Amino acid sequence: MKRVCMRILGVAVFFMGLPYLYAQTRSPSLPGAAAYYEAGRGAMLQEDWYAAAESLLECLRLNPAHAEGASALAECYYELGEFDQALLWVRKARTLARGNLDLANLEAFILIALGRLDAASSVITDVLTREPYNKEALFAASEMDIARGHPGDAITRYREAVHRYPDDRRLLISLALVLGSLGDMETARSYIERALVQHPEDYRVYYYAAYLDAKAGRLSAAIRYAEAALAYRPGYGPAFSLLANLRYRAGQYEEASRLADEALILNREDVISWYLKGMSHSRMGRKADAITLLATASSMDPQDELVRAALEEFLISGTSLEDPRRASWAVWHFNRGRDFRSRNLIDQALFEYRRGLRLNPYALDRKEYADLLRVQGYPARYLEELKFMQNIGLGDQALTDAVEAYNALLDEAVYRRWAVNPVDKVKRHWKVAVFSVGTQSSSYHVDAGSVAASYIKDLLTHDRNIAPMELEVPQSSFSQSFRLARETGADYFMILSVTENERDLALKGELFVGRTGSPAGEFSAYRTGADRLRNASRGIVDQLAGKLPFRGELLMYKPAQGLIDKGRADGVKDGLVYEVVKQGQLLIRNEGIGLSYSPEDVVGTLVIDAADEEVASGVLTRNGFFDRIAPGDAVILQAQKPETAAPTEPPLADPELRALLWTLR
Repeated sequence: MKRVCMRILGVAVFFMGLPYLYAQTRSPSLPGAAAYYEAGRGAMLQEDWYAAAESLLECLRLNPAHAEGASALAECYYELGEFDQALLWVRKARTLARGNLDLANLEAFILIALGRLDAASSVITDVLTREPYNKEALFAASEMDIARGHPGDAITRYREAVHRYPDDRRLLISLALVLGSLGDMETARSYIERALVQHPEDYRVYYYAAYLDAKAGRLSAAIRYAEAALAYRPGYGPAFSLLANLRYRAGQYEEASRLADEALILNREDVISWYLKGMSHSRMGRKADAITLLATASSMDPQDELVRAALEEFLISGTSLEDPRRASWAVWHFNRGRDFRSRNLIDQALFEYRRGLRLNPYALDRKEYADLLRVQGYPARYLEELKFMQNIGLGDQALTDAVEAYNALLDEAVYRRWAVNPVDKVKRHWKVAVFSVGTQSSSYHVDAGSVAASYIKDLLTHDRNIAPMELEVPQSSFSQSFRLARETGADYFMILSVTENERDLALKGELFVGRTGSPAGEFSAYRTGADRLRNASRGIVDQLAGKLPFRGELLMYKPAQGLIDKGRADGVKDGLVYEVVKQGQLLIRNEGIGLSYSPEDVVGTLVIDAADEEVASGVLTRNGFFDRIAPGDAVILQAQKPETAAPTEPPLADPELRALLWTLR
């Protein structure tokens, strides 16, 4: 009986297994969810995020409840920079594996990358409440401090964690990177050397050591470390890019160009390599080649502002006004200007038209720019633009009629009553030099500091009070910048630096007094997304303009009446009271931003009673018995002896540091 039962059981097992055998026969090469998961994890170990994501997606298609697969897929999307997708999958994984703190930490990192810092803080607090020394949560908390512009708090956290985990490679490197970002290069070096001793064959440690030495200006050591990273991990992209950047910074432009060619063999769409090659050729004096190479790069990615800015700077400074390439690249700005105007974004539209006209002053699009000035309430400027078009042969009957109409409209303008031409009379009273120091170079776009400084210098040409000095932007050192600024009579000089990653950009402008070299102020701007160079640069310019005190000049003087070279466009309006200071007695402070003068040198006061766009007039009252007022005297706003308030920016996050910590994870 027992034997019969065993036979029956065997037959039953056979028939139950038929579907499985059939499936294996029909598709012997199709693995299950677990196999796809293992394949995905293997690809992740090789940092092949695309292949990993492909396998993990198939794993989750076969088994939607595979928690580890969802978690791993979230990591892949995080590494690829697809943070929205990463957040979707990590939250799905957390519903499948409730209470998993590793997933909570991953969600916190993703939220930080998305800029949702309050939500990230909530997750981190929850993890640290459960496990006060959870290492990943401490990393996340430190990255959140950095994202909020508080690197000092991050250093405190990292140091506490290093005491608890003294051999942790990631902690040692993170602490070194944050210290390096704050300029404490010697302490940073001590931590990276500890990491090198404890992890002597880890290619990543050599890469970060190369970065820190590059930041400290130790280029030869940085090159050796970058080469060591590539020896331990051939083809490691970040180390290869850094090595090419270092060759450029070391003046080895032929070698930098050769490395760019190697990268382009692997990927012809590598915009940064085209840019590096173009900049290398410019440094070798091959300007025509540089323009062609940068044009190629910009055509591939029109939204890369630093590439476009470098190209446009070479076109503006190195080609004739009639060069057809200038007109071709100006069209892009004019089209954007029209788009902004159609959306009533007038400031953005003005910027684009001005940039386009810098490239091609003879463009018919100048009429559209003039119309924007008219809409903004500047009829005199509108008229000047129309007259300029007439002078260069771009007039027609409609333009001629507009000139006649606005000539009649402005017949009673202040400048007409005083018989002066504001275009000739209006002065810019602040001479500012803009530099970048040679040792400052982003690890993403080479010479980013120089390109951004040139861009800001160009923006300043449209400021009514600041005269950007025509001096070479790249300088070898602070002392060279100071010497040049002092010898050429600059009131102030600014040294600009850039930190950036693929998505974010931060600018810092350090302002110094031209006569003494003493610190005058510091301006910063952090922007992300599209137009970040434009918006950050405008932020720096606005902060600088807001800090500089009002400064004008008495153009003409009649009994009890005076005309000054500032108007409504400069904030002058009826009823404002100005002090008139004897010519030559208004001095720039030795330190900080501001003006100094003796009360004895105040020769009168001016109360405005009529203001045009460019000039204004008012009632003059002398100080004292004798009339010492004369044309050429300085005019300052009476209520503005202290420094004026300037736009403020939130604490500056370092995008380059954030990107490095992200890749370190």
